[in-house]
Amino acid sequence: MATAYLSPGVYVEEVDRGSKPIEGVGTAVAAFVGFAETGPVGQPTLVTNWSQFTNTFGGFVKGGFLAPSVYGYFNNGGGTAYVTRLPGEISKNGHSTSTNGQTARPLVRAALPNRSNAALSSLEFTALETVAAEGGDLNVEVRGADEGAPDDQFTVVVKRGETEETFTNVTLGRGRNTRNVVETINRESKLVRVAEREAAGNLTERAPAPGTYPLARVEQAAAPVPAAGKTALLPAVNSAEIIGDAADRTGINGLEVLDNVTMVAIPDLMAAYVDGRISDEGVRAVQTALMNHCEAMRDRVAILDCPPNLNPQQMREWRQNVAGYDSKYAALYYPWIKVADPSGESDGILIPPSGHMAGIWARNDSERGVHKAPANEIVRGAIGLEAQLSRNEQDTLNPIGVNCIRAFPGRGIRVWGAAPSRAIQPGAISTSAGCSTTSRSRSTTARNGSSSSRTTWTCGAAYDATSALS
Repeated sequence: MATAYLSPGVYVEEVDRGSKPIEGVGTAVAAFVGFAETGPVGQPTLVTNWSQFTNTFGGFVKGGFLAPSVYGYFNNGGGTAYVTRLPGEISKNGHSTSTNGQTARPLVRAALPNRSNAALSSLEFTALETVAAEGGDLNVEVRGADEGAPDDQFTVVVKRGETEETFTNVTLGRGRNTRNVVETINRESKLVRVAEREAAGNLTERAPAPGTYPLARVEQAAAPVPAAGKTALLPAVNSAEIIGDAADRTGINGLEVLDNVTMVAIPDLMAAYVDGRISDEGVRAVQTALMNHCEAMRDRVAILDCPPNLNPQQMREWRQNVAGYDSKYAALYYPWIKVADPSGESDGILIPPSGHMAGIWARNDSERGVHKAPANEIVRGAIGLEAQLSRNEQDTLNPIGVNCIRAFPGRGIRVWGAAPSRAIQPGAISTSAGCSTTSRSRSTTARNGSSSSRTTWTCGAAYDATSALS
């Protein structure tokens, strides 16, 4: 546009009128956390196809589920993913080491009771590995909040020698003007990491009881041991390492810097569990941290795997009375799926389904759109299931937020559910397409500035839920 008209002539000016069109963004970008042969450690790395993954992180790892899950993701329609490699090197002789070549040290942790019931834990603190290696007393003190603060708030003081970290007026709640205790401590502390333990009650009842709690050493030998005749091949890892740190860009919390991620899976959490590297409590701590991450980000969904070797009755018991998850930012799938053994040592291996489910989500969004729930979809690459489900058995699992994968004669292996990891609300129904009427948040097709639009699945229909989630 001319800034001055100094001579006769015709001048053209372009005038900006009205708002610009909303720019579309992808709705199917997965993030994976797990073990790999090579590649950057603790750094989310972009991969867009299977060849790029193998060039960066190596091939299939015996006993690991990251590689077959990423392969299943791309095979089922996934196009873009971020991969964060966990610390440690894959053993070639049956003995794994940490990244500095030393064997795993005992964990230093403390479980804090809640106010309403001393037998129930509210928060679990774990010392960072470097802090635990240096030794010395480490204590966590819970005090009352500042005068005039709400009853659910409290102050946490972490002490180690002359070093003291104070986190005032924190709470278990989440909101725009609240300081969530898990997010605040994991972001700011240089001594510990904390995970919230699932418990019933309101925020005040679930808050930790006042007092001073020393962190004690817990031998990792207390974790489940590998099955008879099985050699541990995976690196030693604990829940704190998988949860990671946002400032260091490690683990789950390191994914905070990625704005375009819409789904997160940790298939190797189950690999560590099967290999005896992490306990059942550790599994629940990591999955809870993953759900907390997704709830805090509000633009992604956690894809959860169940433990292996569960029949439908045991799965119901684990979901209801052991895990007890309740989140609209998570989806739980059952059972494990069987895929071809990449090593050729057997006809097939059982793996957790999260990677394949992420690929199905991506394929569904690409071919049909975010308005359709990713149910009644073929699971590409699956040659069998760990457990065969009947309709009556699914009737007991679907209402409690367990998405079932079933095999149908002449129709193959299909995802037969698309519900969040929470109980279906009264009045909800299920359709023959395997889609529950409960809502599940997904990333949107468009963003404009700081605002974002979401689509909530309701039996394949969709409605804009921006105002409800903001």
